[in-house]
Amino acid sequence: MLLNTHAVVAADSFVIEDIRINGLQRITAGAVFNALTIKVGDEFSDDRSGDIIRQLFQMGFFSDIEVQQNANTVIINVKERPAITSIDLEGNDDIETEELLKAFSDVGMEVGRVFNPLVLDKVKNELLQQYYNNGKYSAEVSSKVTTLERNRVAVLISVEEGAAASIKKINIVGNQSFSDDEILSEFELTGPSLFSFYTNSDRYSKQKLSADLERINSFYQDRGYINFKVESTQVSISPDKNGIFITINIKEGKVHTISEVKLAGELIVHPDKLIPYIIVRPSDIFSRKKATQTSENITTVLGHAGYSFANVNMIPEINSENSTVKVTFFVDPGKRVYVRRVIMEGNTKTRDEVLRREVRQMEASAISTNAVDHSKARLSRLGHFDEVDVETLPVSGTSDQVDVKYTVKEKSSGNILAGAGFSQSQGLVLNASISQNNFLGTGKRMSASFNNSSVNTIYSLGYTNPYYTIDGISRGFDISYRTTDYDEANSSNYETETFNMGVNFGLPLNESDKIGLGLDVEFTSLDIDDNLFFGEINKFIADNGDSFANLKATAVWGTDTRNRAVFATRGGSKRLSGTITVPGSDLEFYKLSYSQKQYFPLSKRTTLYLNGEFGYGDSYGDAEKLPFFENFYAGGKNSVRGFTDNTLGPRDIFDDPIGGSVKLVGNAEFIFPVPFMPESKTVRMSTFVDAGNVYDDDLDLGELRYSVGMSAKWLSPFGALSFSLAMPINDGDDDEVQTFQFAFGSGI
Repeated sequence: MLLNTHAVVAADSFVIEDIRINGLQRITAGAVFNALTIKVGDEFSDDRSGDIIRQLFQMGFFSDIEVQQNANTVIINVKERPAITSIDLEGNDDIETEELLKAFSDVGMEVGRVFNPLVLDKVKNELLQQYYNNGKYSAEVSSKVTTLERNRVAVLISVEEGAAASIKKINIVGNQSFSDDEILSEFELTGPSLFSFYTNSDRYSKQKLSADLERINSFYQDRGYINFKVESTQVSISPDKNGIFITINIKEGKVHTISEVKLAGELIVHPDKLIPYIIVRPSDIFSRKKATQTSENITTVLGHAGYSFANVNMIPEINSENSTVKVTFFVDPGKRVYVRRVIMEGNTKTRDEVLRREVRQMEASAISTNAVDHSKARLSRLGHFDEVDVETLPVSGTSDQVDVKYTVKEKSSGNILAGAGFSQSQGLVLNASISQNNFLGTGKRMSASFNNSSVNTIYSLGYTNPYYTIDGISRGFDISYRTTDYDEANSSNYETETFNMGVNFGLPLNESDKIGLGLDVEFTSLDIDDNLFFGEINKFIADNGDSFANLKATAVWGTDTRNRAVFATRGGSKRLSGTITVPGSDLEFYKLSYSQKQYFPLSKRTTLYLNGEFGYGDSYGDAEKLPFFENFYAGGKNSVRGFTDNTLGPRDIFDDPIGGSVKLVGNAEFIFPVPFMPESKTVRMSTFVDAGNVYDDDLDLGELRYSVGMSAKWLSPFGALSFSLAMPINDGDDDEVQTFQFAFGSGI
């Protein structure tokens, strides 16, 4: 569209008596007058015409402007640009239409606005650049503008995306110490590979290449090549625009060792306390990663001491002649910062004291980043909140005070749940529960539950006050009724009926360790199949009867450092427990058990998980051995996979598993994400090796059963699912093998 401008021609200037604007349709006269710098009463001359035209064109609303004079009146004739009545796109498969229309709107092109051909050209160029960034260099973008009645236009943008160009080869030039494969293994970009069709790792991206160049730099500098540099990078496209070739020219330099490590600056914290956190040593090969980590370690220590704005810089002094580097960590602690107030927000139901008793950062004391973060973790573990955030707020007028604000998002503390699950060992599992984990906002827990399966029927009531004392000692009460059909659990054909009442206390030893003490009154009765009045069970009933009242004392020590309770990736947990029936009980026995779980992160997405369990039980006093219904069991999805649940170990005279007084189980798993779903937090897979068995009195490592296999776990919206495919390595003649095992909604 051509833009024509006409200026008034007059021999003499004159005083403006009137200004008229012709041709306005949608634009108001007021908007035009606001854009003009002339007004009635001003003196008008020839050069003012150019000013008028420039000022009105800057509005962007007009395609043609003409200025005329009639006596002492200035007449401005304008032609408005058309309005956009519709914007349509076709051919854009890779980029969503809604996303594009939003981007168009940001640059001034949307329905209802004035149409500007220059803006359309800008939109087309930006869209084309988007496709180039996605590796589609053969993409073409065209447009069609259709003129409609009443000075309107319809805009159609057509895209021919073409095929995405793929990286055919990445060449490294100048590498002598490491092969191309060693260097390229650090890259996100790759050439054609087995999974590149899904991962798009062979799609060129300028941003990804920049990140990969930084990875090369880190790769070399972490191995002592402190003078390493990327000298140049060439990216070329094949004539058909479907192939990309990348050449990276590097200069390795020499390997440098550390000649000296020094601390400098204002050492507020005694150097002896900092030395353990310095992980670079003289004579070591220089590693920028270790040097950076050392700076972060020192900064963390200073943060714990109240210097939350400390700055620690690593300063290398390179000696190129002997290929050494002197490393100095310069410490600038800044001012020590104190906490004026600890603020709680968002706890509309939970009492303030319930939150504050978990906080380890005290008011009026120096701030400790460790205490602030640990307090956040303790609040998160309460289970009362969906989210916990923390921020430090500077106090106006001071440079050494902050407020620490914890913001929580309450979640429903009361639950009424009903559900169902299925497992091969227990069949259909029905459960229902009513719980109040934060009763009246006090942090106290109350619950009632029902669980039913072919193996167990359980009714239970519970109450716990986690802060029975101000020091964090907890006290709880529980009462339960339980029936167990051992025949359905792959054991001997008998049933137990148990009624239990108990009280328990928890005593924190430190921030991660806790001991528990409990006392329970338990009434147990046996229902024995008539055919079982033989052998061990017959002898036990003859000696002790079939109904018992016992007073049990329990002590437990536990610690938990896992980063999260579900799908942990680092840390671990330990638990040691012992239970003994008090002398004078109908049955006199004790049981000891120890378990330890540990997670070792191997990479960002892979973890090594190790688990070990040991159990031992025996009688004391006049009793001869541990009651058979208190035996340990092994085999199945929670111990040694590949064997049917609870079937390993000793058997009765009818060749049914009866458990044992000694249990030993170990598991080793390599955990990895599901292929094509590396970021999923609800699904993961593992390969495993399991070992274990139960014994009657004497532990025999030669009788351990082993299995190998793969497993998958999914935290689905409908409940937790667990699957395993295992192959026993040394199953015996009497062992019951079950290669495929699964469970749904039954506490995986």
